[in-house]
Amino acid sequence: MSLFNNKKLNVITFLTVLCFSFSAWAITLDDAKKQGLVGEDSSGYLGLVVQNADAKSIVDKINAKRKAQYLKLAKKNNLSLAQVEALAAAKTIEKTQAGHFVEVNGEWVKK
Repeated sequence: MSLFNNKKLNVITFLTVLCFSFSAWAITLDDAKKQGLVGEDSSGYLGLVVQNADAKSIVDKINAKRKAQYLKLAKKNNLSLAQVEALAAAKTIEKTQAGHFVEVNGEWVKK
C-alpha cells in the first residue's frame, strides 16, 4: 500500500471516529428534560425553557414528528389540528415527571 493510500485510510478512519464522537456528544431528550432545558408546552409540543443549541435541535426534530402524527390523527378522527394539539398537550403535561418543566399560563414551572 502506498503512503498516499495509508494517509487516505487514516483520514477516513479519523472522520469516521469523529462522526461517531459527535453523536455521543449529542444531548438526548431525557437529558434535556432532566437538565431543565426543555419542557412540555401548552400546545402539545416541546418548548425551550433555556436557550440551548443542542436542546433546540431536539425540540425542532421532535416537534416536527409530533406535528406529522397530530395531522394523521386529526385526519383519521375528523378533528382539527388544534383539537389534537390540545388533547396531546393535556396528556403530555399529565404524564410529565415530577421535577420536569411544563408550561402553565405562559410560564415554565416545575411539576
